[in-house]
Amino acid sequence: MVMTDDYQRRSYGEISVGTGEKPGIVVVDFQLGFTDPQYPLGGAPLVMRAVENTARLLKVARRVGVPVAVCNTAYMNEREMPYWKITAVKQTFLHDHPSTALDPRIYEPGYDLKVTKKGPSIFFETGVANYFMKERVDTMIVTGCNTSGCIRGSALDSFSHRFRTLVPEDCVGDIEEGPHRDNLRDIGRRYVDVTDLAFCVDYLERWGKRNSA
Repeated sequence: MVMTDDYQRRSYGEISVGTGEKPGIVVVDFQLGFTDPQYPLGGAPLVMRAVENTARLLKVARRVGVPVAVCNTAYMNEREMPYWKITAVKQTFLHDHPSTALDPRIYEPGYDLKVTKKGPSIFFETGVANYFMKERVDTMIVTGCNTSGCIRGSALDSFSHRFRTLVPEDCVGDIEEGPHRDNLRDIGRRYVDVTDLAFCVDYLERWGKRNSA
């Protein structure tokens, strides 16, 4: 992770988070509203790249027995919503709207824990953290969208729950590349290791071999 000299002088990013004894994966907001171009927020190139890469990661994770939690964002009506500043969220992120369905490329019913969140973080008032604690997970891989919003929020909550936190750059996406890069650089200085799909696949494969030995 590239840092300015001033951050380096102040020791930001000097310590790697590393990997622990057991991984888990969260998949944040890969719902059709973000992955289907027919919807106002859908089809951003970085998000589409992230969906495909996350699907590859999840195939390995499920094969070796890594726990997975996925989420969408949806509300009963505007009264239930926080004060979003995004018109498209208010108009489409409703329980009966087709844009809130999870993208089938990343969701496997019967294996994944599925929750509906109401704020940016997959961990906020959802029970997801407790699920992973019961599974004795200590290393969280955060995937999904958008990097500058719900990924950042989820990564910070993962850190706050004392998980070692990895964010694979090519498994998260945003509307524009600038906020994507800026937020990864920022959380990489403080809270997480910014990695990539290849690193995480190798970690899961090594964990799976060790766990089956």
